[in-house]
Amino acid sequence: MSKFLETLRNIWKIEDLRNKILYTLGLVLVYRIGCFVVLPGIDPEVLASSAFQSQGGQGILSILNMFVGGSFLRASVFALGIMPYISASIAMQLLTLAVPYFQKLQKEGESGRKKISQWTRYGTIAVTLVQGLGYIAFLNQIAPNAIILNSLMFGLSTIIVLTAGTIFTMWLGEKITDKGIGNGISLIIMIGIIAQLPFGLSAEFQSKILGASGGIIFFVIEMLLLLAVVIFTILMVQGVRRIPVNYAKRMVGNKEFGGSRDFIPLRVNASGVMPIIFAQALMFIPSLAGQFFPESAIATEMNSGAYLTSWWYNIVMFLLVVLFTYFYTALIINPNEMAENMKRNNGFIPGVKPGKKTAEFVDSILSKITLPGSIALGVIAILPVFAMAFGVNPQFAQFYGGTSLLILVAVVLDTLQQIESHLLMRHYDGLMEGGTRIKGRGAGAIGASV
Repeated sequence: MSKFLETLRNIWKIEDLRNKILYTLGLVLVYRIGCFVVLPGIDPEVLASSAFQSQGGQGILSILNMFVGGSFLRASVFALGIMPYISASIAMQLLTLAVPYFQKLQKEGESGRKKISQWTRYGTIAVTLVQGLGYIAFLNQIAPNAIILNSLMFGLSTIIVLTAGTIFTMWLGEKITDKGIGNGISLIIMIGIIAQLPFGLSAEFQSKILGASGGIIFFVIEMLLLLAVVIFTILMVQGVRRIPVNYAKRMVGNKEFGGSRDFIPLRVNASGVMPIIFAQALMFIPSLAGQFFPESAIATEMNSGAYLTSWWYNIVMFLLVVLFTYFYTALIINPNEMAENMKRNNGFIPGVKPGKKTAEFVDSILSKITLPGSIALGVIAILPVFAMAFGVNPQFAQFYGGTSLLILVAVVLDTLQQIESHLLMRHYDGLMEGGTRIKGRGAGAIGASV
């Protein structure tokens, strides 16, 4: 406890770090307030008593609602949250693989990244317009009595407000990244997920302690299992395979350079949370399409809780996560480029020839560690289903795995690592005792990846 209080005092002493944290908390507060501002033309009391709450509070829409901090069910100005930006970013990453123009932009350095960022913003607006139309259709079918404006006026105002809300949320995330602490986009998603945790925990507590389904012992066992899952996720996120690298000595004038030893850190989960986001984005498509036809059979199936627990959904989800793990790892790690950089800097892996042999060796190691990493990631993605099968409340089961848990772990580690870096730079102790250092996810955090 004394170590914790001392760390808090050290954080407060560093003016730059203190200002960054306060700035971040201020923008997060603005976002959370916006999550409770209802769309113009909606009667919140009628909405709360309509079928909209039950239809949107189950099935795959409940996951979307969790990512936006409950804004989806409240019909708030941030109902779509940052998700259109995530979808546009994923689409832009795929375009950089398939379209030569975007490949060229990616290689142009800072100017190219700015152009890609601008295209991503345009894509965000387009995705928001499409999803906004689906959201309006969903509201009109499920809760028509809650709409107090005529259909044309309500449609136009809702599209404008939802688009402005998404753009404003994206702006908040970018400002947090620039002037705050942590990755802004990741933090906004994490805050939305954490906001739903008390409701899920309360529902589980009532069903187990106050209800007649398990009692206090079963509830304690659930908490211990959740702790074990969190520890396993942290180990997977921080797992690293180190490849030793030696640098030969070289003379430049009268000075000697090189002769040092280093290592290449290859993460077991180099792709971070992105494979689950890719897979879930594909699984969201039928549900989002179903919003245009809420009374159709496909919409009923997609929005039902049985859909999430069906064997075919989880098998497809698992396979997609494994495939996307290999895909995204190959996208962000290039063994040939690593081998070329080592050769250029007189570096070599002991017992491996420089050049092609080094690239093959790195690729072989990467393939070996990616397999267990992808399987572990796939298991985490479908863990909520097993939790529900053992009687855990669906609201609380989402925290036993899936995107929510991985985002929470990755973003918290990344943010703590940045705070620790500020402390160490000012010659203070880190956040952990015994000299242990927190390893953040860096590119594994969602905002950095997309």
